[in-house]
Amino acid sequence: MPLLVMKFGGTSVADLDRIRNAAEKVRAEAERGYDVIVIVSAMAGRTNELVGWVEQTGPFYDAREYDAVVASGENVTAGLMALTLQEMGVPARSWQGWQVPIQTTAQHAAARFIDIPRDNIDQKFAEGMKVAVVAGFQGISPEGRITTLGRGGSDTTAVAFAAAFGAERCDIYTDVDGVYTTDPRISSKARKLDRIAYEEMLELASLGAKVLQTRSVELAMRYKVPLRVLSSFEDVTDASGTLVCDEEDIMESKVVSGVAYSRDEAKITLFTIEDRPGIAAAIFGPLAEAGVNVDMIVQNISEKDYDEAHAGAVTDMTFSCPVNQVERARKAMEDAQARGEIAYDELIVDTDVAKISVVGIGMRSHAGVAARMFQSLSAEGINIKVISTSEIKISVLIDRKYMELAVQALHDAFELEKAD
Repeated sequence: MPLLVMKFGGTSVADLDRIRNAAEKVRAEAERGYDVIVIVSAMAGRTNELVGWVEQTGPFYDAREYDAVVASGENVTAGLMALTLQEMGVPARSWQGWQVPIQTTAQHAAARFIDIPRDNIDQKFAEGMKVAVVAGFQGISPEGRITTLGRGGSDTTAVAFAAAFGAERCDIYTDVDGVYTTDPRISSKARKLDRIAYEEMLELASLGAKVLQTRSVELAMRYKVPLRVLSSFEDVTDASGTLVCDEEDIMESKVVSGVAYSRDEAKITLFTIEDRPGIAAAIFGPLAEAGVNVDMIVQNISEKDYDEAHAGAVTDMTFSCPVNQVERARKAMEDAQARGEIAYDELIVDTDVAKISVVGIGMRSHAGVAARMFQSLSAEGINIKVISTSEIKISVLIDRKYMELAVQALHDAFELEKAD
């Protein structure tokens, strides 16, 4: 039988009524002739509640027990979904990660897949089961302990199952009806995309678009799993949602497909550091060890052309990171200076910035995207602090107070409200 993977997020299974609504969608696909693997998240708010309970036990909790507690949210949802489907007359059963078994690394709270054996689930399908309801976000380590995959892990679970079972498609049901050209809450002109390339979706996900978890898109791109983003709260047709697919499956792409933003950014500058081989490694090595996710990097000539203290040329180094990692970054730099690995006159932090990005595979073959972007921001009186580019993306750091204005201006400049 053809196989379909369907994933339901926390808002889609927030209570029994919503679980019934999701189960109706599953039943409809089963009646169309599919064998279905359903991946479920914990009910909305439940994971935060479980994490809070763990943290209340003490600051130095055992990560293995953390996973055992936090994984229970998905187990509850899986059981309730299976019971609901059974009441509808659909042959279904629930599966916890260890029952599949979903084999992962032993990196608790951030595990990665090793293997998803098909035998157990395939056997039950052969015996007449129509729906396997699998608890997302979890697996089992080589040592036999429960593991979790980190936030958004149920998306990754769904794509991994679709790849392992050769599914026709992986449908991700959430509280939005697809992927938009930008956040509709910021621009009323935002348009739902019918299709988007894996590379574009990966960039948008990594830049702050929260429709899909980044690792799930990476996995889908690697194994060529067609992904469809749908709303749990609307009737589904073959034209519903947004299909994330290969670039070759899109007839003609606009130069820019979307505008993404991230308001939780910070800019850190180290002033007057030695301009010598190895200085970048001396800075970014300690930052990596401290777990700081560095994004945009700019090295420029210092305000001082020559520093007598170092008897040589000096430079300034600027980088961006999530605002909640600023203190970690500051400590890493102070410790590196104390050890004599680097020397700088001053460390300045600006936490009042936002990152704005335009993304599109069409940039590969079209010139002038950067010019149009910068002209559009200039026309609105928005100053650019840092610029970063890739083959299909241009990102800038700007003052946070201009974030919404910048998104709207760029959406208009690239005419994203118009269909292809």
